[in-house]
Amino acid sequence: MNEQATIAPLSSIRVLELGNYIAAPTAGRLLADFGAEVIKVERPATGDELRNWRLKKGSVSMLYRTINRNKKSVVLDLRSDAGRAAVLELVRECDVLLENFRPGTLEKWGLGPEVLSEANPDLVITRISAFGQTGPLSQRPGFAAVAEAFSGFRNLVGDPDRAPVRVGVSIGDSIAGLYAAFGVVMALFERDKNRPETKSLPLDHRVIDVALHEAMFSMMESLIPDHGAYGETRSRTGGRMEGIAPSNAYRCADGASIVVAGNGDGIYKRYMQAIGRPDLADDPTLQSNQQRWEQRELLDAAIGQWSATLDSAQALDILDTAGVPAGPIYTAADIENEPQYQARNMIQHLDVSTGEETLKNVGFPGIVPVMGGTSLPIRNLGPDLGEHTDWVLGELLGYDQDQIHDASASEKSQA
Repeated sequence: MNEQATIAPLSSIRVLELGNYIAAPTAGRLLADFGAEVIKVERPATGDELRNWRLKKGSVSMLYRTINRNKKSVVLDLRSDAGRAAVLELVRECDVLLENFRPGTLEKWGLGPEVLSEANPDLVITRISAFGQTGPLSQRPGFAAVAEAFSGFRNLVGDPDRAPVRVGVSIGDSIAGLYAAFGVVMALFERDKNRPETKSLPLDHRVIDVALHEAMFSMMESLIPDHGAYGETRSRTGGRMEGIAPSNAYRCADGASIVVAGNGDGIYKRYMQAIGRPDLADDPTLQSNQQRWEQRELLDAAIGQWSATLDSAQALDILDTAGVPAGPIYTAADIENEPQYQARNMIQHLDVSTGEETLKNVGFPGIVPVMGGTSLPIRNLGPDLGEHTDWVLGELLGYDQDQIHDASASEKSQA
C-alpha cells in the first residue's frame, strides 16, 4: 500500500457503494482516488461479478483490482433483514450512496430514496441504470453495449460496408461513471453552500439519475442538430471522422501504423510539404476542410504512399519536425515503456494478489486528473472480498460478532 496522498480534496466524504460491474464502481473509484472513504458492499460468497471478468488466474481479476482501488470491501446480504438494516445504519454515517441496480430494486428491498433520506436527510443518492429512473423504458434491463447502440454511438463505429462494432473497452459504463461522480460533487457543493442556513437540500436535488444511454448520447456532438437542421444522417467512416480530413491511421514500412491529424488549414499545408506533395498543399480545391473531406480518398492515398516508404519512427520524426500532430498506435507494452507516462506517474507499480499468488511490481493506470504535478499515488488496489467487514461493522457501527455474522452471511448459509 502506498502512503496516503497529501492532496485529498474529498477526504471528509464517506461513500457507500452498492454498485456491481463497472458503472457505479467507476464513480466510486473516482471519488476514492481523491480521498473519499468508499465502502463497497458486496454480496456473500461471490462478491462483485467483476472479480471474475477477464480472470486469467486465481480468483480475482486485474480488472476488479483496478476499478475498485482505494476502497474498502464489506460483505452484506441485502436479501436479509439484518443486511438491509446494516445498510440503513451505514447510510446514517455516509454522505453519498452509489447504486446501479435495475430501477425498482432498492424500493423492493425497502431502501428507496425516501427511506434513505429519512435515515440521512443530507444523503446524496446517485443511481445509474440503462434508461434512467423514469420514462417508458426505465424498467428495462440493459448493459452498456445496449446503451451505446441506443445512443447512436454504435452506429458510427466501424467501416461503412460492415456491421457496426464496439470499441475495446466498456466506454458506456465508464462515461456514465464519470457523470455520476460529477453529479455527486455538484450535489455536495450545493449541499455545502446551504450549510450556513443549516438546511438540507430537497430530495430531488440529492438524487442523481444517470442513464447509460444518455451518458453516451451526450458524447454525440452535433448528431441531432445536424439531422434537424440539414436532414443529415451520419454514417460509419472507418478510421476517419466525418467532415474532417486528412485525419486517419496510415501503415508504415515496418508494419506499424501511425495516426496523423493534419486537418487544420495551416497544418495541412505543412503536412503536404512534409510528405513531398507541395502540389496538394497549394491546390486551390483543397484549402478548406470541407474541400479536403470531399477529396479524402485522394489525400489518404497520397499519405499512405508516403508512409509506406518509411519506418514509423522515421515518419513521426518528419511530422514532428514539421509541426504536424501525429503519434504511434500503442500497445500495453509501449505504454509501459513510454517516458511521458512515466514522467507523470501514470503507470504505478504495485504488488497484487490473484487470490492464489502475489505478483510483484505490476503496472496499474494512475489517477486522473493530475493534481500537484504528477498522478496521485494509488493507496491500495481493489480489496479482497469482505476484507473490511469486521472493521466497518465493528468499529463504525459497533456491531458484535453475532451481528456481523447475521448481516454478512447469506440467508442460505444461515439456514
